[in-house]
Amino acid sequence: MWLPEREVKGPLPLAEKDIPALNRLFAEAFTDRYRRDGLVGVRVPYLNTAIWRYALADAGAGAMGWRDESDRLVAFNITHCSGAEGWMGPLAVRPDRQTGGLGKTIVSAAIDWLRAQGVTTLGLETMPRTVDNIGFYSRLGFVPSHLTITMTAEAAGGAGAGYTALGTLEPAERERRLAEVRALVAELAPGVDFAREIQLTHELRLGDVLVVGPPGAVTGFALCHSAPLAENGARDETRVLKVAARSLDALLAVLDAAEAWAAREGARRIGVRCQTGYGEAFRALVRRGFRVRWTDLRMTLAGHPETPPAAGVVWSNWEV
Repeated sequence: MWLPEREVKGPLPLAEKDIPALNRLFAEAFTDRYRRDGLVGVRVPYLNTAIWRYALADAGAGAMGWRDESDRLVAFNITHCSGAEGWMGPLAVRPDRQTGGLGKTIVSAAIDWLRAQGVTTLGLETMPRTVDNIGFYSRLGFVPSHLTITMTAEAAGGAGAGYTALGTLEPAERERRLAEVRALVAELAPGVDFAREIQLTHELRLGDVLVVGPPGAVTGFALCHSAPLAENGARDETRVLKVAARSLDALLAVLDAAEAWAAREGARRIGVRCQTGYGEAFRALVRRGFRVRWTDLRMTLAGHPETPPAAGVVWSNWEV
């Protein structure tokens, strides 16, 4: 029986013009994934175009796509490098091409790219219930680690912890405080640098950076997005994407600040991505009334693990 040639070209660079195709493939692939996991009624919505712009700009040359014989997008892997921390996501293969080895191709390309950037941590997140995904990544050298738990709490609207929102500062002062944030992250997680994500959040007006502690004595920060994640979504949840804090008390002060800022932005709740490798922090959030909403399994490539700080907390989302 004759079959058409199934050509795939890539990796090719992705740009803003590719966002409609990325959205279609993303929604189709993840809806199919949920269906195969037994969640038949789940329909994954398109992502907010502004979130795609952020993801592509943050990834830069790590935003890779593959096209079929008709020049249609057939797979993508948005690969990010935050200094010494590298991770991939979102990534997807069109459902009709998921049995021909293309998944291995796009993950291997991302591994090669991140290794060329010199990262010491190389990871991704996947759904814990999806055993075939875990098996697939394991065969490529990834090792299961702890969970990342999405937790939410109501935005109380209190005074916060005397925080500063960098978006409210004049450029010179904003740069000084940003330098302090970078120094804090570098102290707790040597080599890691969230400056690009912070800059893009400001440029694309997706949210703000909240800093706790006076000038010269920063104790913690949070990178927060108030822009909706889904296309045409409501601004009802502020997402806390990156956190660094010197202590558990500093972490709680940062979360107080995030709740206060979210309420000022008109959000009803905040969502945090709590890595359960920080057991005391997780228990503190439970005591504060945060509720578990979702879980992801964190996996790292063998030889490229996460190294938790000797003291303090660093949370880094591995999703957009």
